[in-house]
Amino acid sequence: MKTPLLTVFTPAYNRAYTLPRTYESLRAQNCKDFLWLIVDDGSSDNTAELVKEWQASDNGFEIRYIYKENGGMHTAHNTAYANIDTELNVCIDSDDALAPDAVRKIADAWSKVRNIGYAGLLGLDAQFDGTVIGTGFPAGLIETTMDGYYRNGGRGDKKLVLRTDVVREYPPYPTFDGEKFVPLGSLYTMIDQKYKLYIVNEVLCLVEYMADGSTKNMFRQYYRNPKGFRYGRLVTLETDVTFKRKLILYIHYTAESILAKEPILKDAPSKFLGCISVPFGTLLALYIKFRCK
Repeated sequence: MKTPLLTVFTPAYNRAYTLPRTYESLRAQNCKDFLWLIVDDGSSDNTAELVKEWQASDNGFEIRYIYKENGGMHTAHNTAYANIDTELNVCIDSDDALAPDAVRKIADAWSKVRNIGYAGLLGLDAQFDGTVIGTGFPAGLIETTMDGYYRNGGRGDKKLVLRTDVVREYPPYPTFDGEKFVPLGSLYTMIDQKYKLYIVNEVLCLVEYMADGSTKNMFRQYYRNPKGFRYGRLVTLETDVTFKRKLILYIHYTAESILAKEPILKDAPSKFLGCISVPFGTLLALYIKFRCK
């Protein structure tokens, strides 16, 4: 069989109650030039049984399933990237759905720019009622980086479709004992330094922010995973950012270093900014602790 163009991968942890919606959105695709990879991050519900039923059905696309011990979203991404053999990949979360005809839109857009050197495509996320998340793309915008989009006033989650060979140019997300979260954007920040993304001004994903999702629990994530967030700040601090943003990053880096009981100045690219951020970072660490009590 011909290898599909796209892998849709879905990290899942005890989401058997939402995965059917994701599955039905894939079945409804007019273009079947994809396979679905579910990375089960240690679920204790009936996710495995559901997937087995779907694999036995005539879906028009292949379904792959990998079970791993629970390690958090970033480790599920690591597992997915290590097992993807298609040209492109896109993550559709276990509580989201692929928008109608999204695979066709991705395939058509990629056929136009495959040989230009882009890292992939950047499309829109929308709520299930069709409302675009955050802001759309400015008229006439053809290409951007993730950071460039947000730096120029863009807001809200966007759907990233990446070349698999580009992803493999960069190290996997690190793991830290006792922690289960590393910001996924740390990889995208590294990709930004070398590549741009081609704009697809279409809704590719329908999203719902669940009460048990990471977006809804960000302060708790900061408190429980300071080393992961600290790593993400250090990645961004190695890039060309404005002084104002750099100072804010240092304050967060300092707070996370305090929460992680890691040295502040040892890893700080600028010892000066590391020093002046200490009082503000200390206050932020105390505030995070207060919010999480």
